[in-house]
Amino acid sequence: MKTIHINEQFKEDWTRVLNHIANLFYEDSVIQIEQDGSDMSIEFNKSIDENFTISTFAKLIVEGQEYTSDYSIKYSTEGTEKEQNIRMKRALSHVMLDVLEQYSGMTQQWGILTGVRPTKLYHKYRKEGMNDEQIAAVLKEDYRISDQKIALMKAIVERQLTVIPDLDELGKEISIYIGVPFCPTMCAYCTFPAYAIQSNRKAGRVEKFIDGLHIELREMGKWLTEKNMRITSIYWGGGTPTSIEAHEMDALYKTMFDAFPNPESIREITVEAGRPDTITPEKIEVLKKWGIDRISVNPQSYTQETLKAIGRHHTVEETVEKFWLSRNSGMNNINMDLIIGLPNEGIEEFEHSLAESAKMQPESLTVHTLSFKRASEMTRNKDKYKVADRDTVGKMMQMATDWTAENGYVPYYLYRQKNILGNLENVGYCKPEEESIYNIVIMEEVQTILGIGCGASSKFVHPTTGKITQFHNPKDPAAYILTFEESIAKKIAILDELYS
Repeated sequence: MKTIHINEQFKEDWTRVLNHIANLFYEDSVIQIEQDGSDMSIEFNKSIDENFTISTFAKLIVEGQEYTSDYSIKYSTEGTEKEQNIRMKRALSHVMLDVLEQYSGMTQQWGILTGVRPTKLYHKYRKEGMNDEQIAAVLKEDYRISDQKIALMKAIVERQLTVIPDLDELGKEISIYIGVPFCPTMCAYCTFPAYAIQSNRKAGRVEKFIDGLHIELREMGKWLTEKNMRITSIYWGGGTPTSIEAHEMDALYKTMFDAFPNPESIREITVEAGRPDTITPEKIEVLKKWGIDRISVNPQSYTQETLKAIGRHHTVEETVEKFWLSRNSGMNNINMDLIIGLPNEGIEEFEHSLAESAKMQPESLTVHTLSFKRASEMTRNKDKYKVADRDTVGKMMQMATDWTAENGYVPYYLYRQKNILGNLENVGYCKPEEESIYNIVIMEEVQTILGIGCGASSKFVHPTTGKITQFHNPKDPAAYILTFEESIAKKIAILDELYS
């Protein structure tokens, strides 16, 4: 915990951004006006002149030492009040980051960026007509992003435009997320809607949830059909949607295909089968019956002690077995997830996970960096879970970068999270032409994602302005059962306004 005194009472959103910058260096931080009890002080100065030039200055005073930084940037227009607010926050972040880097000796590869979607920023400048060199200059000078991360962003954007040449036009279509909120057990790092299926089965919630999901699929399908909407991609997530029985999956897929319009134009359907202990030959046959061959089989780690520590009750051997069962049964596009920085894992354990992945060569490998999510078991009991330090997770990420390149994978999407180890990122790699369209469109926010099912979030993106409206279905199965009809009505009202 670090307490940082600042010399001025800033707006709440400015202080929040400065807190995010401080948290890049310290596990937790507090920004306060009072000097008493503070570990360090930062004096800020800021100004805007008649030529629309913003200037900021910061002086960090800590342990008898002073560190200073100044920054200025000229804009061509005065900008709206909202734009002025964003510009000043960015300029203050710039000098705060600089003085903290000077003091700590750390270099933040992502600069002042603390948001989830860095590549969305790259796309923004691209669509404004800037070339790669101009974009790189802005990202480096105004956001302090490193050359390495800028190169990663550029490679991902190029890949996305190769895979989806009409990416900028996808606002005319829609994608769909369908949430099934059950898992065999809850992982310690997880905050997704994931409820133990056996206890919920006994309580009758699984059957009632599925009944509600059938209704929601049909009702949303009616609206989509009336508007003759084209569906880009469909993603079955959760939870683990293969936690339910094969006949339940079969009936839901039938409802989906009966209800949704233009099924022949759907570019991709994915089913998250992330828990290997949920995969059976019968369920694979159901997937094949409906022409679905894109799934996830997620090891997270190939160290048994780690799986036990994070609450995954399958074995390493079962992961390998279920991968080959899926592959040999006709699943032609398999994703696998690995997580950097899991409890008690270091270089040796991650090296072993990469070696095991090499034997299987899945079509895509998503490399996550552990994030301490606020509501997770791991965050609530941090002392119980010993994780790798910043330098180690950085080396592990570099190992993943090198391994994927050596094995013919390319990066095609990335996202970041708050409280992510080493201030790193999550990167989706794949064999060329095996990219997940859904992962790209949700990360770049280029079209509406309609959420159906328990815990499903809808992100309504206006097809011309890009303005985003969100709506969340209840996470708890019991609450979903009681309110899904109300949620249907609210989402249809938003859709009617959006596409009228």
